[in-house]
Amino acid sequence: MLTEKGPLLPQEKLLIVYFIAVLLFFTIFSIVFVVAFQRRKNKFLKERYEAEQRYQRELSDSQIEIQEQTLKNIAWELHDNVGQLLSVANIQLNVLMNAIPTSFHDQVSETKSIVQETVQEIRTLSKVLNNDVVLKNGLLKSLQMELDRFNRLDYLKATLKISGDIVPLNNASEIIVFRILQEFLSNVIKHAKASKLFVHLDYQEKALEIVAEDDGVGFDVSQKTNSSGMETMHSRAELLNAKFSIVSEIGKGTRLFIKYPYKST
Repeated sequence: MLTEKGPLLPQEKLLIVYFIAVLLFFTIFSIVFVVAFQRRKNKFLKERYEAEQRYQRELSDSQIEIQEQTLKNIAWELHDNVGQLLSVANIQLNVLMNAIPTSFHDQVSETKSIVQETVQEIRTLSKVLNNDVVLKNGLLKSLQMELDRFNRLDYLKATLKISGDIVPLNNASEIIVFRILQEFLSNVIKHAKASKLFVHLDYQEKALEIVAEDDGVGFDVSQKTNSSGMETMHSRAELLNAKFSIVSEIGKGTRLFIKYPYKST
């Protein structure tokens, strides 16, 4: 190698080699350091994300557990206290029947019938509120009981369709799926002003697809509401790793869709 001052001396060549080696070493060291730092950073972010997910899941589990216990307590109160009081009222009406003129018997008999029907409805309602009873009856029977209750009370015409080979779900999943549907059905009764309600459970090879739709007034899904029911349904679906959506349009009813993969059971 030549320069304007002449050929490089061996010491100068060695110095250049050392310089290049040191430069290469620091370059490699910097690259390794940056890669290691990025990996540690990614690992930290992943761990933090997973911790947040665990926290949110535990929080949702706790909230749902509290909700289920509350529903169970309400079911007990309805069955044991309100039901008993109405049964006593029915007994009193029997006593009254024997103490009043026969001209009033028709009115008392009609009142007795109403009380008896109310007792029956309270017992049915207490069953679908109590998760122990829901687990005992299973998802399909519990859902059919709920729809039968709507039909019996003449709220609307409700129908249930089952397709495919039924795949049993684990207990927790059955409760969560049923509670999502129960919340939707409750909203239909309270807000939809619908005359028809259709629920379809399609047991496919890898997932259970559920569609529930009404012909009610609908609502604008783009408008934010303070409805806790919507948030509850969404959080329950997340616990199942299920796809969840509600589609609605004013004047065109509302449609709920759930796709629950069996691998989550």
